[in-house]
Amino acid sequence: MTTLEEKLRYVLETLDIGNAMTEPLTESIRKALEVSALRLKAEGASVLVRDADTNDLYFLMATGKVADKLKGMRVPAGRGVAGFVFSSGQQMAIADVAQESAFYAEIDKQTGYNTQILLATPLKYREETIGVLEYVNRSGEPPYEPFTSEEMDEAVAFAEIIASLVHTYEAVRTFRQLGESVIKHESIDLSDVQSWLTDIRSSPEHQEMTELAILIRELTKRGDAERGLCRDLIKAILKYSDYTKVY
Repeated sequence: MTTLEEKLRYVLETLDIGNAMTEPLTESIRKALEVSALRLKAEGASVLVRDADTNDLYFLMATGKVADKLKGMRVPAGRGVAGFVFSSGQQMAIADVAQESAFYAEIDKQTGYNTQILLATPLKYREETIGVLEYVNRSGEPPYEPFTSEEMDEAVAFAEIIASLVHTYEAVRTFRQLGESVIKHESIDLSDVQSWLTDIRSSPEHQEMTELAILIRELTKRGDAERGLCRDLIKAILKYSDYTKVY
C-alpha cells in the first residue's frame, strides 16, 4: 500500500466515524434546546462554546427566529453577558437588556433580532465551564415577563444535560478533525480521494469501522456512563490505529 493510500484510508475511516457520531449529537442538542425553550416559555435558545484558539465564544447551536443567522457568530473573549457567565461560572438573568451594560448588542445588530430579556447559564462538565446556555425573550408579544427563580433552577437542570451532549460533541469533532488535518497539511489532490473511495468503502476494515461507529452512536444515547465509555473507545482507537503511520 502506498503512503497516499494509507493516508486516504485513515482520513476516510476517521471522517466516517466522526460524521456518524456528530450528526445524532447535533440533533440531540437541537432537540434539547427546543424542549427546554418550550418549557421555559422562551422564544429562542442557544449554546455558545469557546474557541480554543481565540478564546471567543461562538454559537454552536440555536433555535428561534434567527437561529440560522446565529450559528457560527462570535462574541469576543470576555465580552457580553455570555462572556461574564463563562468566566465567572455564575448564572445571570436580565429583565431588561437595555439597562444592562454587559449586554453585547452587536449580535442583535447583525441578526436584526430585538433581545429584551435574557437568561444565561454556564454549561459545566465535571466542574469545568465549557460553554453558555442562553434563553431569550418569551413566546408571544412583548412586554415580556422576566425569567423567574423557578425557571432559573430549571435552566440549571437543562444545562447539565446539554453540557454532557456538548462535551461529547466537541470530543467527537476533535476526533473527526484529525482526519481532516491530514488533507489540510498534505498536498493531496481531493480528486484522488474519489478514485480510492469505492475500494476503501468496500474493504472489510472499513465495514468494521462503520459498525463501530454505529455502536458508539447508539451508546451515546443512553446516558453519562455510556458516553464515558464512548470517550474511552475513541481514545483507544486513536492509540491503536495507524495514526503514527500517517505521519
